[in-house]
Amino acid sequence: MTPFWDLAAARQSERARHNLHAFVSPRSSVPQKTARKGSSRSGGAVQANGRVQPPVAYETRRGRMYLGTIEEFLDSTAGRRLRGRVQLIFTSPPFPLNRKKRYGNLKGDAYSKWLADLAPALIALLRPDGSIVIEVGNAWEPGRPVMSVLAMQSLLEFMRTGELNLCQQFVCDNPARLPSPAQWVNVERIRVKDSFTHVWWMAPSDRPKADNRRVLKGYSKAMLSLLKSGKYNSGARPSQHKIGEKSFLQDNGGAIPASCLSFSNTIPIDDYLEHCRGNDLRPHPARMPSGLAEFFIKFLSDKDDIVMDPFGGSNTTGAVAEALGRRWVSVEPNADFIAGSVARFPNVTLEVDDE
Repeated sequence: MTPFWDLAAARQSERARHNLHAFVSPRSSVPQKTARKGSSRSGGAVQANGRVQPPVAYETRRGRMYLGTIEEFLDSTAGRRLRGRVQLIFTSPPFPLNRKKRYGNLKGDAYSKWLADLAPALIALLRPDGSIVIEVGNAWEPGRPVMSVLAMQSLLEFMRTGELNLCQQFVCDNPARLPSPAQWVNVERIRVKDSFTHVWWMAPSDRPKADNRRVLKGYSKAMLSLLKSGKYNSGARPSQHKIGEKSFLQDNGGAIPASCLSFSNTIPIDDYLEHCRGNDLRPHPARMPSGLAEFFIKFLSDKDDIVMDPFGGSNTTGAVAEALGRRWVSVEPNADFIAGSVARFPNVTLEVDDE
């Protein structure tokens, strides 16, 4: 059967090839799309058979971007068809900040409850050996030089509600991040800059699909020299480990990466930003480094597996998944962010009309 996101199965209507601005209006979360006959509209989605059906904003050969909330998608026909088929859910939900920002984050305990309540429905999408990876940033107490534990509480509550195992905890450092929080770091100089996010890899099973050979790092100069010379100091180490005479002589193609990852996100201009500026679109304010998505998609999925991002934003996840030969599904309620994300895909099929 042809997958529902395959371009070969898409309608070939000329109207489906219009510019995205024929589909969404800038700075609006409501799509400019004609509903099917006999159906009604709720917000930006079509209602069919009593269920809200988020419309497809665009599709590629391997994936689809849906315009709507994740709650709408999970209860839709498309969401129900994904149950038990997703290999990896990789996402960065709106960060749990203690003050509201313009990209729609909830505050405090409301954030933790909202994220935890999504867990059962998201986990139902996974294959038996599937994984869910969530990146969450730090939060600070309002007006105080004190960090909040909200991020950790939210992840713990999500894991508990979803009955998940914590396979491994990662941190993702952005060495080029601007100093923040500004009051405590730049003005009063009583803290150092907050440069990392939490990344939790969770799964329903103890042994989800994973292979660290797909994410090996290049050997250091010292290791390359060691492999060439075949000489090093073997024997006992202060840590009580005993290094054999041939322990380090096998070339495995690279070094096993650590759980502390580092990716900068400082490109001054790229196709995405150029597209946003040229079309008067506001870029997503918290874009994910593509290297972070690439690491986990390679690590936890194979070619043609389905990767999903329930908080698609500028659709870094979908673009990386497409480049790596995976199928993908992304969901995003903000039409501006969707309009900008089109720049990540040179050729897309836009769903303008269902007739």
